[in-house]
Amino acid sequence: MEPIEIGIIVSLGLLALVIMGMRVAFAAGTVGLVGLIWIFWAKKGFDPNDFGWALTVAVKTAGQVPHSKVSSQALSLIPTFILIGYLAYYAGLTKALFTAAKRWIAWVPGGLAVATIFATAGFAAVSGASVATSAVFARIAIPEMLAAGYDKRFAAGVVAAGGTLASLIPPSAILVIYAIIVEQDVGKLLLAGFIPGLFSAIIYALLIVGLAMTIKGFGPPVGGFSWKQRFECLPAAAPILIVVLTIILFVYNPFGGEAWGTPTEGGAIGAFVVFLMALYRGMRWGELKNALLETAKLTVMIFTIIWGVLIYVRFLGFADLPGAFSDWLGSLAMPPLMILICILLAYAVLGMFMDAIGMMLLTLPVVYPAVMALNGGEAVLAADSAFGMSGPMCAIWFGILVVKMAEFCLITPPIGLNCFVVAGVRDDLTVQDVFKGVTPFFIADAITIALLVAFPMIVLWLPMQA
Repeated sequence: MEPIEIGIIVSLGLLALVIMGMRVAFAAGTVGLVGLIWIFWAKKGFDPNDFGWALTVAVKTAGQVPHSKVSSQALSLIPTFILIGYLAYYAGLTKALFTAAKRWIAWVPGGLAVATIFATAGFAAVSGASVATSAVFARIAIPEMLAAGYDKRFAAGVVAAGGTLASLIPPSAILVIYAIIVEQDVGKLLLAGFIPGLFSAIIYALLIVGLAMTIKGFGPPVGGFSWKQRFECLPAAAPILIVVLTIILFVYNPFGGEAWGTPTEGGAIGAFVVFLMALYRGMRWGELKNALLETAKLTVMIFTIIWGVLIYVRFLGFADLPGAFSDWLGSLAMPPLMILICILLAYAVLGMFMDAIGMMLLTLPVVYPAVMALNGGEAVLAADSAFGMSGPMCAIWFGILVVKMAEFCLITPPIGLNCFVVAGVRDDLTVQDVFKGVTPFFIADAITIALLVAFPMIVLWLPMQA
């Protein structure tokens, strides 16, 4: 049996295990190890006397993966970005952000919902976790929207959709994971997320305003705030700007010259700044303990998924499945852009059954080389490429598209994690209520993705300046 055939069979087995409900980390690690044993044993002609040798080599190969990959310095960004979000919550920055957004924006049609979107976008700039963002604003924003007369399902949908912005707006744990998988520059990927993240928030806001203007009583505006009240709320929300500037300056120096440091250093200093803010605002030991524990839990979950999937990825390398997939896509009688759109549609379907991180980790080792091959390869120049961009820029552009699809999957049934989180925080909401509430945002996400595909410079302008 050829390695490629083993690769296909084992990959189908992985898909079956995930559909049956097995955790991605354990399913990927198990089938990866089984696949390695199978391939090494096949090289010996399935001689029973050589099974022990195949098992030994496979275990050693799989055992080297976690340390060699997870010891990467770039991965240390993940716990620091997550910690920033939890500390920001205990520092009271979330409430301050929502108050500022409400006083400045709530006068427009659907104002409280629009304010929630921009408040979640602001919190996303100090939090790398979509789930944490949704959980926090479910407690803060939904009660105020209900008091203003919003439908509870739509109010929940606004929070769940707004929480997805944390996947794209730096600091983003998912962008870091993508950079590690495809071995691209973390700093440029983080920069690339700023404009698309803000763009997504604006599309969400326009959708809400449009609904409020066409449906009577859909989202009444909230006014009555004086200019004095508006300016008084800004100092409490200003620390967000400090943290954002800290991270930007350690990734890209907008004043010219070299950046002040590395993204890892920027994340660590950003976490320290938020920690000082939390102490200044009266954070107690119990709150610090909760922030550290929640950070550790989420970090361990992400790292466990990475460990398991990397064993599967090592197996894919031996099976040469990524190369075979690239060759197959290249042989299709379709324009490269149409193939890319089909890949994005496949992500939309796959995201209905898998969490965002697991989906990316399982698919990118196969899909990423194929997309790069469609464009003309890793080293292609823009003039010679299929998508009109160089290899490194194509890697960044595709990364933002994939992360945006991962955002989309956070609110799609039946696995949309943000919807489960919002329903779990609010006793008066069911998961079905939240899924109904996010339905209009599917249209907004589809429009956003279409515009990012049609106009790549929305993604690439900022990293091209670095």
